[in-house]
Amino acid sequence: MFAISPLFVCVALALVRTSSAVGTPFGLAAGTTGGGSATPAVPSTLAQLTTWLSDSTPRVILLESIFDFTSNDGSTTGTICKPWTCSPNPQFAIDANSWCENYEPDAAKSTATWPVAGTKPLVVASNKTLLGKGSTGGLKGKGLKITGANNIIIQNIQITDINAQYVWGGDALQIDGGSNIWVDSNYFQHIGRQMVVTGYGAVTKTTFSNNVFNGDSTYSATCNGCHYWVALFTGAGDQITFALNYLYKTSGRGPHVGGTSGYFQDIHIYNNYFVSVAGNALDPEIGSKVLLEGNYFNTVTTPTLTGAGQTYIPTTSTQASACSSLLGRSCVTNVLLSSGALLAGTDTGTLNGFTAATYKSASIMAAASVPSYVQAHAGVGIVN
Repeated sequence: MFAISPLFVCVALALVRTSSAVGTPFGLAAGTTGGGSATPAVPSTLAQLTTWLSDSTPRVILLESIFDFTSNDGSTTGTICKPWTCSPNPQFAIDANSWCENYEPDAAKSTATWPVAGTKPLVVASNKTLLGKGSTGGLKGKGLKITGANNIIIQNIQITDINAQYVWGGDALQIDGGSNIWVDSNYFQHIGRQMVVTGYGAVTKTTFSNNVFNGDSTYSATCNGCHYWVALFTGAGDQITFALNYLYKTSGRGPHVGGTSGYFQDIHIYNNYFVSVAGNALDPEIGSKVLLEGNYFNTVTTPTLTGAGQTYIPTTSTQASACSSLLGRSCVTNVLLSSGALLAGTDTGTLNGFTAATYKSASIMAAASVPSYVQAHAGVGIVN
C-alpha cells in the first residue's frame, strides 16, 4: 500500500475542475472547447438543467445521475397510424403535422396516449459542455436540440427511452445548423425516431465519436427487434466526422446521408464497428459525398445501399492507394465478416470533398483492429 498526499489530491481535483471534457476533440471538431474553463457544476433539478443548457453563460454541466423527464411535460392523446404491417411489435407513427394522411393514407389509424416530453427536446446553447460522471449520468424521456449554436461538447451521457413505440415520438439529438460540436462517448437506446439527426441548416466542424448506438428494441419499423432510425445527415453543407462508433442491432440509416437536391454533405466515416445489422448501414443519397474507410462489418445484411450519392469505399489495395494523389495518404480498406457485399464506391471524384488538412492527417487504424478497440473505448463509463 502507498499513501496519497493531500497535495496530489488537490492537484488532481484542480485538473478535473478546469477541464471542459475528457480527452481532445478530433476530426472536424478539433479545437472545440465547449464550456472551456468554467467550473463544473452539478444541476439539482430538471428545471435547473434546462436553464443551464439554454442560457448564454459558458458552462461545464456535470450529470451525476439520470435526469428523468418522461412525465415532466404531461401526456397527450392523439391519432396514430400503423405504417408497417409486419410482426411482432411494429412501431406506430404519431400523426404529427398530418404525416399519416400525407405519407401513409392507407395505414390503419387509432388513438393512443404518450408522454409529451419526447417531442420537446432540451435546447442547448453555445459554449456548453454536458459531461456525465462515470456511467451514471444521462437523460431519460427527452433528448437534446442544437439550433444554430456553436462550440458544444456532449460527452459520456446516456440518452434513452424517448417514446420508443412511436415514430415522431422524439429524437435523441437534433442539430439544425451549428459548428464546432463534439458528440463523444455517449450511449443511445430506445428512441422513437432518430438517435442523431441534422436538420436543413449546415452542421460543420462536427465529430461523432466513440458512441454506442444500441438498436436492441422491443418495437421497430422492421419488426425484428432492431432499430431502424440511427443517424440522418441532411443539412445544406454538413461536414461531419463519424468515427470509432459501435452500431449494434440496427436495421437502417447507419447513417443515411443526403436526399435533398441542391444540398451537399461531406461525411468521413471511419473505424466504426457495425454488428448484427439486420438491414442496411450506409445509405448515400443525392448530394452526399462519403468517404468510408477502415470500418469493420460483422454480420451486416447490407453494408451499403446504392443510392444517388457519391461514395469512395476502398476494398482493394489499389483503390486504397488511389487516395494518395488527393489526400497525400493511402485510404484504409474495410473488412467484412459474415456480411453482404460491400458495394464499392470507386468514383475518385468523391475525394474532392476530402482534401482539407483534417482528412489528410486523420489517424486511421487498420479495420482488423477496430472490433477490440471500439468495444473497449465506446460508450459511457470509459472516459470519466
